[in-house]
Amino acid sequence: MKQVRIRNTTNSALREMQVGFCSSFLCRFKGLMFHPGLDKFEGLLLVEDNESRVNSSIHMFFMRFDIAVVWINSKFEVVDVQLARKWHPFYLPAAKSKFTLETHPDRVVDFRIGDIVSFNDV
Repeated sequence: MKQVRIRNTTNSALREMQVGFCSSFLCRFKGLMFHPGLDKFEGLLLVEDNESRVNSSIHMFFMRFDIAVVWINSKFEVVDVQLARKWHPFYLPAAKSKFTLETHPDRVVDFRIGDIVSFNDV
């Protein structure tokens, strides 16, 4: 799986993270299901073809742990941040997004609506 580095450019004091890049339907559907856990600086970036609220929603079925979810639009602006609880049916972002970052739950405080992020290939 392709890896990308994600950095919150609004808050440069935060350490960047390296995450998997997930653009296929099957990869997005599976997400982090059955994954044993996450390091604080890893995760998965789900990429949609277009901005959408419905298509960028996530489910938490078969999850063993909670995650921080950061929804990002095509302008690389954070449009929503939520702590997603394991086994919760689904989460829908407050605004249309193209990218959904799933990461360690401690990272939920590292992103705010309006922050700008950058992605770079590893």
